[in-house]
Amino acid sequence: MMLDLVRPLAAALMLASAVPAIAQDRASGPVEVVVDTAKPGSKIDRNIFGQFAEHLGTGIYGGVWVGKDSTIPNVRGIRKDVVAALRAIRVPNVRWPGGCFADEYHWRHGIGPAKDRRVTINSNWGGSTEPNTFGTHEFMDFVDQIGSEAYISVNVGSGTVAEAAEWVEYMTADPATTAGKERAANGRKAPYKIKYLGLGNESWGCGGSMTPDYYVDLMKPFARFVRNYNPAQTGDQAMQRIAVGPNDADTGYTEGVMKAWKGHDWAWNIEGLSLHHYTTGGWPPSYPSVNFDEGAYARLVKETLAMDDLIAKHGAIMDRYDPEKKVPLVIDEWGLWLAPTPGTNPGFLQQQNSMRDAIAASLNLNIFARHADRVRMTNIAQMVNVLQAMILTDTDKMVLTPTYHIFRMYLPFQDATFVPVRFNAGTFKQGDIELPRVDAVAVRDTAGKLWLAVTNLDPARPVRISGRFPGMTVRAARGEVLTAPRVNSVNSFDAPEVVVPKPFAGKAERDGVTLELPSKSVAVVQIES
Repeated sequence: MMLDLVRPLAAALMLASAVPAIAQDRASGPVEVVVDTAKPGSKIDRNIFGQFAEHLGTGIYGGVWVGKDSTIPNVRGIRKDVVAALRAIRVPNVRWPGGCFADEYHWRHGIGPAKDRRVTINSNWGGSTEPNTFGTHEFMDFVDQIGSEAYISVNVGSGTVAEAAEWVEYMTADPATTAGKERAANGRKAPYKIKYLGLGNESWGCGGSMTPDYYVDLMKPFARFVRNYNPAQTGDQAMQRIAVGPNDADTGYTEGVMKAWKGHDWAWNIEGLSLHHYTTGGWPPSYPSVNFDEGAYARLVKETLAMDDLIAKHGAIMDRYDPEKKVPLVIDEWGLWLAPTPGTNPGFLQQQNSMRDAIAASLNLNIFARHADRVRMTNIAQMVNVLQAMILTDTDKMVLTPTYHIFRMYLPFQDATFVPVRFNAGTFKQGDIELPRVDAVAVRDTAGKLWLAVTNLDPARPVRISGRFPGMTVRAARGEVLTAPRVNSVNSFDAPEVVVPKPFAGKAERDGVTLELPSKSVAVVQIES
């Protein structure tokens, strides 16, 4: 039975009949959370809050780009409202142009006067027309407008080393060179900055169906000859090359690429290994993004929690070759991949975004924080109008999703220091699925302030959190909480504030604080001493 369709009386009767069984599974007492403030951990790199913008559906066209002549407010064709929303969550990096699209993207189609650009077919995503009006200069303008870094994926699957090398030369070379002069003629004299370079995408699948050994041999010349000429990019600003890594639990690419890295010589190197993992509930994705029941909620939340074991599995392999953790694990595609919204082009991967998505986002971010020594960059898929998006648009309308609000609430986590937390999460059952009641992480932000984030996974019951901070006198706990009427509640263009953060405070008690969390909620509070 779909939650949005249940009549209030029927819902009440159903809940009443379920209470005896539920009570056996859900402890009613408080959950004690002990924060070890004297034991700081790893730095949580702000890049774990990265975004992904692929030429897919309306993710770019309509979502970011409306054109300079559009009546929708824009700056050089880029939506003002979307830019403002993304600036507010301090997006650290944006991965572009894909995705599967990247390994069929030829950069010269997207430079020069718009009227002269080649119009192609996006064969990966819905067979739509690709006008190439959003190309290199437009993307670089976009990341500059939102205050972010560029993560460029070069075409390894159907392209050549020469094509990729010439693209990066075009973007970064001195304006006195031929490449730099061409860039200047197209409107940009100064070299662009490329902080991250992806050496292909999903080469085990849509990027070419390559074996790990074949990919490694193909990748090495890209790592060698695709050079960044921007003189400002030296030292810690040097461009970082990210190799294609594993798909979910398959360890072949992890072994193959890391073994090659371990034996690399002066001629080539990489500075990251990617991992792609989506929460789908099975393939192909068939779980609806709206009007789902608590059973569907529980199944996808359980699958989300598997991210922790997945990171540990690949991290253990990486540790054998890289015990000093020089090569980060870059999870540059993650999120809920659900059934397409009915009535839309299924190749556009359009879906709604619910309170379930927000809880899944918080759990993933908590997992990344716990693995901050190895996971130093991630990119949720995707930024606007596609999969688990931050933002949804429809012509001149825009709505912020529950997932967006999680990213904004977690802003103190960017470049913060992880603080260990001990707690007994307890359990509850939904049908035959058992889940933890709560999840919690703590950090010290860059100003030294202590923050605690707690997620109540239970869709039906509130939970009392008894926070303890040994050696610290707590004066207050203030922040925000995100919850909703139901786990399948969404923000729509007609009702954009169904799921929005509200002010939240705990009760200070000597060395601790009590937090009363509603069901299906995420709270982020500053612990004031």
